[in-house]
Formats: sequence, C-alpha cells, structure tokens
Amino acid sequence: MGSIWSRSPIRTPQNQTAKQTAPRSSAHRLAELEKESRRTEAHMASLKKRQANLTMNADEMVRQVRERYEGLRLALDWDEQAVLERLEQEHRESSSRLTRVLQDWSQHLRVVRKHSGTITKLQEGAPMGQQQEVLIEDFSCHKKLNADDEAIRLNEERFQKLLKALGKLSKDLEAQLQRKILLLDSTEVVIDSITSHRQIKVTSGGRSMYVSPKECSGPHHPLQFDQVYCALGSAAITAGQHYWEASVHCCPAWAVGVAYSSLHRKGRDKSAKLGRNRLSWCLEFQDGHLSAWHNDRHVALSTRAGQGAPKKVGVFVNYPKGYVAFYDAEAMKVLQEFSGACSAMFERAHHQFTEPLFPAFRFFKPKDVRSVPDHMWICELSL
Repeated sequence: MGSIWSRSPIRTPQNQTAKQTAPRSSAHRLAELEKESRRTEAHMASLKKRQANLTMNADEMVRQVRERYEGLRLALDWDEQAVLERLEQEHRESSSRLTRVLQDWSQHLRVVRKHSGTITKLQEGAPMGQQQEVLIEDFSCHKKLNADDEAIRLNEERFQKLLKALGKLSKDLEAQLQRKILLLDSTEVVIDSITSHRQIKVTSGGRSMYVSPKECSGPHHPLQFDQVYCALGSAAITAGQHYWEASVHCCPAWAVGVAYSSLHRKGRDKSAKLGRNRLSWCLEFQDGHLSAWHNDRHVALSTRAGQGAPKKVGVFVNYPKGYVAFYDAEAMKVLQEFSGACSAMFERAHHQFTEPLFPAFRFFKPKDVRSVPDHMWICELSL
C-alpha cells in the first residue's frame, strides 16, 4: 500500500517578499514620522526664538522711542523754566522799583500831612479873626511826577513777541511731527517717460519733467497719452502705505494725484483726465482756484492767506484702507481726503482700491508763450 506523504506549503518568492516588505514599510514610515517630528520641533523652537527676539526688539524700540521723546520733553521743560524764570525776574525787578517809588511817595505824604497839621494848629491857636497868613515858602512840599516812574511795568511788547514765537514754534513742531509720520512711508517716485505725453520731457532720472513746445522723437506707445498732458509714475502701488511730494511752484496750472492703470490714454474726453472719472483722484490748481476732484465731481478748497496755491503737494496713500490724502507739504495741512467715509459730494464712497495705483501728474496747455516752460519735479525726501 502506498504511503501518504504530508506536504508543507510551498513558499514562493512572492510570499516571502510580501512578508518582508510589510515590516520594512512600517519601519520606513515610522522613521519618516520621527524625522518629521524632529523637523517640526526644530522649526517650532526657531519660531519661539524669533518670537522672543521679536518681543526683545519691540521692547528695545519702545525704550529708544521713549528716550527720544523724553529728550524732547526735557528740552521743552528746560526752555519753559528758563522763560518763566525770566518773566519772574522781570516781575521782581519791576515790583522792587515800584516799591521804592511807593516808599518815596509815602514819605512825601507824611511830610504833606505834617505840614497840614502844623498849619491847622497855627490857625486854631490864633485869636478869632486874627488868623496868620502862612507863607507858602515855609511849607512848600510839592513833588513833581517822574516820567520814569510811569514807565515801570512789565514789558508787554516783549511778552507778545514771546507768545507769537511760541505759537509759531508750536505750529512748526506740529507740522514736523506730522511730516515725520508721513516720511516713514516715503516712496521713491520715478516718472514713466514711455507713457507720458510726447511733449512732456522727463529729466533727472525720471524725477523732473517739463512741457516742451515740440514732441519728442521715437515710436508711439499704445499706453501713451496722446492728447492730455499727463504722466504717470513707473511703479505701481498694490499694498502698504506710501507718501511722496511734488514741487509745483514753477507751474501756473497743474493737477497731482493717483490713477488706476486702466485710466484712458487716448483722446481728450473725461476718461483720460485726472479726477474726471472713477479711475483717478487729484488735487488741481487752475485759473487761481484750488480744488479736489474724483468721478467728475469736485470740492473747492481754500488756500493759505496771502500764499496762494501750495508750492509743494504731498500725496499719502493707504492702499489696504482705500485712502488717499493731499497735503500742503510746507504747512503739513490736509487739503482733501478720499476714503470710505468720503463726502456725499463724490457720490460713491469707495472702501478699497480695486486696481494697482500710479502717481499721476497733469499739465494744462499754456495760454500764452512762456520763456520758461512749465515744469514739476519729485521732491527728495529724507528724515
């Protein structure tokens, strides 16, 4: 009879590989997770260190700022104390002089009363109807007024000069503090010579421009202004806060502002003019009148008494907040603001900018031939 052989399962290479692969895959995955854990811990430690350094740096910045302001306060306190001490000294000297004069007149009054008493006694002691004639020379005590005594007073003229100087200093300091804040966001503006009108000559590395009687040579550009004398900055504003200034005192009529890149460049209709559309905002001076424009609406603005139009225009843009403001850059006075809380005069209050913004400038066509061409330039700003 034949024997029955028990047969063990055949271990194929595939089965062996499957059993060996599973442990290796788990080990590999575990190693990767441990590596990722170490990397994450190291990154978190780096972030915590940066956070600590950030706090240390902020504390140091606060300390230095407080130190600077304390220096300003000390200087003001010292000056105030010096001025008050001088006023007090003047008061003491004037009061002392008046005291001496008062004492002199008090002595004179005593003499007058003494003489008056003597004469009264003489009259009372004489027999009835036989009063003696008193010689004036015997009791003469008339005291003349001294003009110098009348001049003893606090120096009112000097005091008014002091108040005027302090008032001017206060305004100047306020303006400088405002300017300091704006200069922290100063932005370098360069005029784009390619897209500016062909009669606008850009010089000084893009920092200055003027209107030439002749067009510049070179090919026409599709984004070039062909009718309106406009020019834009070359760099777009798409985030953050920015401030720049333009000198306009050599230009009898001008507009300074900001515009979207979609501002029309061709033709002379409102779509290509600063402030006459929804794509631009500007401050404008023309025919002796200062005004602010947006969406073809404007508000008339007053100028400084005896000063006329501002000589330098400051432009501040807070892009995330949809805010633009125009300043008289010398007086640091806000001339006009555009924001989400914009006046109903401009119909629609925008809450944010929707396109990249560009600094924008416009010349108006001269009404007569000028020996010196109209020109503007971007001011160099430094703290």
